[in-house]
Amino acid sequence: MKQKRPYPVFCVTAKAARSLEAGHPWVYEDEVLRADECENGGIADVVSEKGAYLGTGLVSLKSKIRVRVFSRNANDTFDDAFWMRRLSHAWEYRKTVMGEDVTNCRLIFGEADFFPGLTVDRYGPLLSAQVLSVGMERLKGKLFPMLVKLLRDDGQDVRGLFERNDVALREREGLEQYKGWFDLSELGLAQPESALAEICENGVRYTVDVENGQKTGFFLDQKHNRRAVAEMAKGHTVLDCFTHTGSFALNAAKGGAKKVTAVDVSETACEMARHNAEVNGVSDVMECIAADVFDLLPSLARGSYDFIILDPPAFTKSRKTVSNALRGYKEINTRAMRLLPRGGYLATASCSHFATDADFRAMLASAARDAGVQLRCIEARGPAPDHPVLWGVPETEYLKFYLFQIV
Repeated sequence: MKQKRPYPVFCVTAKAARSLEAGHPWVYEDEVLRADECENGGIADVVSEKGAYLGTGLVSLKSKIRVRVFSRNANDTFDDAFWMRRLSHAWEYRKTVMGEDVTNCRLIFGEADFFPGLTVDRYGPLLSAQVLSVGMERLKGKLFPMLVKLLRDDGQDVRGLFERNDVALREREGLEQYKGWFDLSELGLAQPESALAEICENGVRYTVDVENGQKTGFFLDQKHNRRAVAEMAKGHTVLDCFTHTGSFALNAAKGGAKKVTAVDVSETACEMARHNAEVNGVSDVMECIAADVFDLLPSLARGSYDFIILDPPAFTKSRKTVSNALRGYKEINTRAMRLLPRGGYLATASCSHFATDADFRAMLASAARDAGVQLRCIEARGPAPDHPVLWGVPETEYLKFYLFQIV
């Protein structure tokens, strides 16, 4: 680097340099050759062994991911104007790709929006945020009020921001777990009286609990995939496995399905699904059963349903357990394929980035061979565009969703 810069410098291996040049933002602990003294969560430049500038990132001294690069422009100045531009870019992108759905969408998707370790979802008037890096923890006091002001100045009804920092992943950064309202009094906003928000997605109404719901309150990434199921469901008998609070089942019912059975191992989830069915006026066609899907599928008669949806939780959260996860995925998919009649339909998903799309496709092909069926692919889909996939960063390409006809 020719010019003198005010940031500590981390010199990295040739392997790390190649990864950064290919677009990946992470530098791992064992890829650092030498480093200047730096505050935990502070900003540092990353350079190659020859001193070439590779980017600027947030330092995590207690994490195996030692630096998370968020800028590759040596001319950037990381003042308030810089962060406001970043937030504005993310917001303008959502308005462009989500249209009317911008009131219920992911506003900030971590590395894909160049805010490493930060997630912010919007549920109507409430924002729900999760901070998973010490650098973003240090910046959130600046970023959160900026984001809320940005939205309100653009005519959006935003009344509060709830922090869902109750995840074990924070401990790897040396951060404590907690949840609660972020203080927005500097914007003249009082703490909301309730952590519940009423939203409408694809014409389906839900109550989202940002304090106690899954992740940040609700799974927004399957929005368009649920719509695709609704468009195909008319007249079919549908089995929605791993239904959670019933989102796929509700879309199928609203789409005109003749009968929908929603299954989840949690009775609490089933109770919420039944409530959602009642709210949406589809209780007459939608039933909810508390059962283990792995036990239920073998007990069903072939042809009981002609449309099966498999949307399980991530079966693997590390590379070490991918093979076990793929066996689990294969078991439920094979059983679903055997249950369906010829001409029946299968929607199947995986939300683990460790199980790659190639892995998932190979598993599906093997399941089809074992089930003695052939798959006609209707669509191969990913997450809704508010969860953008950043090429060069495979962690952002986590959701796989396939629609098949059994032939």
